Order: sequence, then structure tokens, then C-alpha cells
Amino acid sequence: MSVTRELRRRVSADRPLARFEPCLPRPAKAPPVGPGWIHEIKHDGFRIVATLGGGGVRLVTRNGYDLAGRFPLAAAAIAALPARSCVVDCEAIACDENGLAVFDLIRYRRQDAAVTLCAFDLLELNGKDLRRSRLEERKGLLESLLRGAHAGIAFNEHFGGRRCDRLQAGPRPGGSVIAVWRHVASSGDW
Repeated sequence: MSVTRELRRRVSADRPLARFEPCLPRPAKAPPVGPGWIHEIKHDGFRIVATLGGGGVRLVTRNGYDLAGRFPLAAAAIAALPARSCVVDCEAIACDENGLAVFDLIRYRRQDAAVTLCAFDLLELNGKDLRRSRLEERKGLLESLLRGAHAGIAFNEHFGGRRCDRLQAGPRPGGSVIAVWRHVASSGDW
């Protein structure tokens, strides 16, 4: 086997399972309000699909790179979860001394050892695909799974549609924005 072919085989083996693509937000002028919507802060970091399973822990970017070795605190947090297997949609962030997510800290690898995960969706738990479940149910399961969790992961709080007045449109401290989901979201319902 040629060296090039072997490299291609290894790289494709390290790619995530295509079936767990993250739901990506689309920009809007203002967040929708009212029943049927969930609002949360979209932090400024790397989008990660974190997996725990037979092959250990993987922290996979949208482009298919596994950053588990680069972010040891976050990888340890996923490994410590009380589950046989899980797939968590999250954002990997690095915070400044004020506790704000700062993209340059993660981009330029200034705090890789301290990168943490803000978890906002649970796609699979103990072999059960949850993507067709109601978003509120998945978030409830995720919050329970993370109760008492390791320092490298935290549940990303959300607000119902009627409480959106607490969130103003536009940039947030640290460059974050508002992400809005439909209550019935499976994949693609941002």
C-alpha cells in the first residue's frame, strides 16, 4: 500500500460518523419570540460534537478533526460522564480572566489545557438516537447527565420564548450572540 493511500485511510478513520452533523445556526435580524422557541447564548469558540463510546472520547470539529488530545480538560469531562455512550453537541471555549469566552485564546492555542465545553444538546445516550425527541426532552436529559459533572463541561442555560426580553439582540460580551431553537427541533431547526 502506498504511503499516500495509507495516510488517506488513517485520516478518514479519524473522521466523525456523518450521522451526527451539528445543527448550524443561521443569522437573523432579531430573535423570534413567543411559544415554541428556546433562546440561549451562542459562545465564541469551536463547534464540537463530543462522543463517548467504545473507542473512547472524541471531540470532533465541523471539519472532522478530533481535538481530544488538544483539549485534555474537556476530554476528561466527557470521559467522566455517567454513560456507556453519548453524543453531545457543544462549543469548546477558552475564557479570559473575567470569565468571558474569547475566540483568540482558543484560536491561537493560548489556553488549550483549560478549554471547557458548553453543552447545549444531547444527540445520543447509551445507544439511543435522541435526534427525533423533542428538544426540551433532550435538554432535560443533558442537564441530568451533567449534574455534578467534571470542571471541563457545563450545561448551556436556555430561556423560553416568553423570557427572551432578558436577551437583547446584537453582540454579547465576549463576542457571543443569541442562538434560537424551535422547541420541536431535531436537526436543522434553528
